[in-house]
Amino acid sequence: MIYQTPGLIDYQEAGKGPTVVLVPGSCSTGAAWRPVIGHLHGQFRCVTTSLLGYGGTAERRTADDTDIAYEREILETVIRRTGGPVHLVGHSFGGLAVLAVALRGRVPLLSLTIAEAPAVDILKQTGEQQHYDTFRNMSRAYSAAFRRGEADAIARMIDFYGGAGTFAAWPQRVRDYAIETTPANLLDWESAYGLRLTPASLAAVTIPTLVVWGENSHPAVRRANDLLSRHIPRAERATIAGASHFMIATHPKQFADLTIRHFERAILALAAAQ
Repeated sequence: MIYQTPGLIDYQEAGKGPTVVLVPGSCSTGAAWRPVIGHLHGQFRCVTTSLLGYGGTAERRTADDTDIAYEREILETVIRRTGGPVHLVGHSFGGLAVLAVALRGRVPLLSLTIAEAPAVDILKQTGEQQHYDTFRNMSRAYSAAFRRGEADAIARMIDFYGGAGTFAAWPQRVRDYAIETTPANLLDWESAYGLRLTPASLAAVTIPTLVVWGENSHPAVRRANDLLSRHIPRAERATIAGASHFMIATHPKQFADLTIRHFERAILALAAAQ
């Protein structure tokens, strides 16, 4: 745990080797990465954390101030705590948060991996209005349902990502945690819509980058991440066959294998540049 005046930040690490910082998405904690870590074969020092409002990480945002800069700041703190350059990996809203870190460029990164980030603004900025509206319509309906007292309103968002029935199929404790953290997730969506992403801004991300999405993921999610991979200059793209949004739980080996290869390529590229 990292103790700061603005509030606590989750911090756990295990293993030895090159440092990998693994950032979960909404309604999750660092524990979400255990299946993937199990397939990294003990080759890495794995650092996990939680985003604002989840696990032990204190919320710093308010309804009137949802700037993703708050997420970026806690991740920069985590990276500095590791003591050196890191491979930075983020899933879902964590993928958007790690992109925000890379865009600012204040901490040393060896590579970047983005898995199904809700990169909504790149859709808007590139004229993909139908896909952008799909995100907007979902999040508006979900927010409205929560405001009128629908206890499991977050199921609308989960099923958008994973397909009808995904939320109902989750274990009770997982559903309960998602419901408990709904207010934080609604702030996540406001943060996501507030992050401006243009082809020009993405061109500033010059570190080796991998963008991953699932073969069966929502078309709007796939398209947003495809656009990230096209506009980040050194980005490679990968699709995980048979997977949808929650790939780090359902397809951890495939995800781990992709990241290991990506880390190796990034190190080789760094060595060649020196």
